[in-house]
Amino acid sequence: MKEYWTSLASLLGVFAFCQTIIQSLFPPHLRFLSLKFFSHFFHCFSSYCYFDITEIDGVNTNELYNAVQLYLSSHISVTGTRLSLTRAVNSTAFTFGLANNDTITDTFNGVNVLWEHIVTQRQSQTFSWRPLPDEKRGFTLRIKKRDKTLILKSYLDYIMEKANEIRRKNQDRLLYTNSRGGSLDSRGHPWESVPFKHPSTFDTLAMDPSKKNEIMEDLQDFVNGQGFYQKTGRAWKRGYLLYGPPGTGKSSMIAAMANYLGYDIYDLELTEVNNNSELRKLLMKTSSKSIIVIEDIDCSINLTNRKKNKNIGGSRGYYDSSVPEVRGVGGSEEGGGNSITLSGLLNFTDGLWSCCGSERIFVFTTNHIEKLDPALLRSGRMDMHIFMSYCSFSSLKILLKNYLGCEGSDLDESVLKELEDVVDVARMTPADISEVLIKNRRKKEKAVIELLEILKVRALRNENIGDEEQEKRALGSDSPRQESKIEDNCKEGEVEKEKD
Repeated sequence: MKEYWTSLASLLGVFAFCQTIIQSLFPPHLRFLSLKFFSHFFHCFSSYCYFDITEIDGVNTNELYNAVQLYLSSHISVTGTRLSLTRAVNSTAFTFGLANNDTITDTFNGVNVLWEHIVTQRQSQTFSWRPLPDEKRGFTLRIKKRDKTLILKSYLDYIMEKANEIRRKNQDRLLYTNSRGGSLDSRGHPWESVPFKHPSTFDTLAMDPSKKNEIMEDLQDFVNGQGFYQKTGRAWKRGYLLYGPPGTGKSSMIAAMANYLGYDIYDLELTEVNNNSELRKLLMKTSSKSIIVIEDIDCSINLTNRKKNKNIGGSRGYYDSSVPEVRGVGGSEEGGGNSITLSGLLNFTDGLWSCCGSERIFVFTTNHIEKLDPALLRSGRMDMHIFMSYCSFSSLKILLKNYLGCEGSDLDESVLKELEDVVDVARMTPADISEVLIKNRRKKEKAVIELLEILKVRALRNENIGDEEQEKRALGSDSPRQESKIEDNCKEGEVEKEKD
């Protein structure tokens, strides 16, 4: 054993002596050139090429490094032996990442690549206006030379896209509202925000399943349609009109759309906007991948159907510039108040300024579609009209599952048959039915029996009342003829739109 250590010490001594000789005979720059030459020589015979992605590029943060870190977090198993665990600011999920100096293999378009996370100690730094971290972090991407031109650019673009998707999914969504009177916050923004925590989803939304699937498919086509919109020369935006009686779930639909897409919501209060110029500035300060909502558009400002007033003002043209301003509820002709014009609102939704940004959804809600001007209803402004109707049997089963945890098989077949027979005739809104279920949510059988009795009473009343005026006095705004009236007015607006 003693002889082994003696021979090892001799070898180390010889190595140190040779290193001293090399350092004395070859100057530093010559040694650097020789190392560079040998490195280049070996790389010529290597079948791989390497790309370094550092955390800090000069003094700025490298966006690609953060994107790679997020992207790889979706490929790493939680059962790994050693993983880094992080949670970003305003994030709702934890992120797993590669540990220091660890590797992982990824596959893209049938090509295998290797990622290595390299962490080294940074050398002592000189004075800097922005102190750098003590550790130097970066990723090294290894690709075969023959695959470099095939996948490199598309692979990096794919990583950036997936990272943005993961970031948007993990972040808290925000609900914005415009500041009163157009005032700005401390950062100079006209929008105030709070975290958006509405739990509504398409699974819990009380609506016919086929109609929900149609809406979800339309939303998904919009999200994946960037290439289509660019190819056809259309702005990447889409408008939805939600109309129907109060209590039919229009606000819940908006929340479900935001949760489904992972978008922020901008709730625009038109009565707080003074003029068209301020309306444009609000639009410019909205972000992409967002939903811009104008609720109760028929009530916020006066945008009545011009068809009813076509004789006013003589023989003006339909789009004559001399059409008077459509002022807000609190406005006056002498000045002051809200002075948004119909033209300004049309340009907001479908004009040149609406193209400032991309991947935006406009959602309008109203209880009286017949009051809206046909120019607002045409495609390009309100592309998809969604009628939020009274509760149907399929919607009722969703409500029973949400509030009572009852599946269809949990209820007696005779009770289900009675519910199916009366729910359409009763014409109750999902909000009214939900209130009955909430009051008795701890007693499922009592809730179902009470709901069935209420539905029968409403159905019997609707069947016995034949006169329309008596029906309106009995049901108020929830008239059973209101639905057909709204649909007829919508069809009339569609015909008027085609004439335009």
